[in-house]
Amino acid sequence: MKNWIFLLTSLTFGPICLGQDMMRIVDPSTIVPHAELSKDPLAKAGLQAAGLDEAAMGEVLTLSDERHWPVGLRTDSARAVNANAIRNYAVRRVCEYATDEGPLTIVAVRALDNLHMPEELRSRNDLYLVMRNGGLQALEKDSQRPAPSRGPVWRNLPTAVIIKPDDLFATYDLASDSLALAALEAQGLSRPEIEAVIFRSHERNWPDGIDSFDERYPRLTEMKKYKARLLARCGDKVILVVPAELNRKAPSGLRPFMDIYLVYSTSAVQVRSKRK
Repeated sequence: MKNWIFLLTSLTFGPICLGQDMMRIVDPSTIVPHAELSKDPLAKAGLQAAGLDEAAMGEVLTLSDERHWPVGLRTDSARAVNANAIRNYAVRRVCEYATDEGPLTIVAVRALDNLHMPEELRSRNDLYLVMRNGGLQALEKDSQRPAPSRGPVWRNLPTAVIIKPDDLFATYDLASDSLALAALEAQGLSRPEIEAVIFRSHERNWPDGIDSFDERYPRLTEMKKYKARLLARCGDKVILVVPAELNRKAPSGLRPFMDIYLVYSTSAVQVRSKRK
């Protein structure tokens, strides 16, 4: 089973990342393999100097481990094969620190900044790279790509309770459903928000405990405990949002790393009155 952990976009470190300089990788060979930041006091000092608190530092130290990287980035040979594509990553500078080998830079590769990447290089969690001098280039402000949408606002949406978790359309293509798209537009969603819903309504972009039928089936009962909101109705289906913020205590493997969207049969969900 894949070992995905917290997606920082939805958690504590996201706002810090948003304030960092956007950069591009010009030389993928300068990625430092096996950096082991958790054992590096110089790296920890650099993160502290950049203003990260203990929780944010912990996320960086963990997600800089290759085990949490996408398969196309995880090994020296994979990075060599994907060198050209790696240059298309949008990265954000977190901090710099000095070592005996020269200056090193830690950069964040945010999941939401990199939805354009090919499957083998796209990650559902933010990840962190340590780069040697000369591997990065700062982007001009006017050339920086606008961040993809975090998804629609859910706080005032009606509460939804999942009563038949197996009535789930796990691989449904919302992009090809004109009725669903019209329902989302009727909710006032922008095109980037709709694209976020489409992308995160497919099982491959869900937590690792439910991102395939074989993994999800034994845990269907647990999905009834999700705290969800009704986003839209479209014919005999409903689209639910499962906010990461409301489900941080969900079991491992079901905990959303960012807001996810579930398409259910209408009869599988009970909707309570709209929240005030």
